[in-house]
Amino acid sequence: MPIVDHNAVPEVPWRPGYRTWDIAGPANGMSTTLTYVVAEAGTGAPLHQHEDEELIVVLEGSVEAQLGDEVRTVGADHTLAIPANVTHAFTVVGDAGAKLLVYFPVPDPFDRTTYLEGSRPEAI
Repeated sequence: MPIVDHNAVPEVPWRPGYRTWDIAGPANGMSTTLTYVVAEAGTGAPLHQHEDEELIVVLEGSVEAQLGDEVRTVGADHTLAIPANVTHAFTVVGDAGAKLLVYFPVPDPFDRTTYLEGSRPEAI
């Protein structure tokens, strides 16, 4: 059984103020993706949709999340369960920033993502 030392995982460049580490994924033989995120207030993801489901677990802080036409503020100990092909976006709110876990059931969900606002980060 693979054990992943989070302190040994390299940071993946993403967007300014939005830091990511791929905890599990193709690099360690997985067919799913789990990413740890540390994000500053005001950062997040523009409106987009994936062909696959996504789970975003809010560990610390709060995000203002849009799923379809609904917008809500979501805090720690909550999970955004985003069905495939549902448009969504989020912005970290509050002064403290946020820590998130992001899960996809596929190895590279961003090959199967359509951005409706903004664009794919250059690093991926």
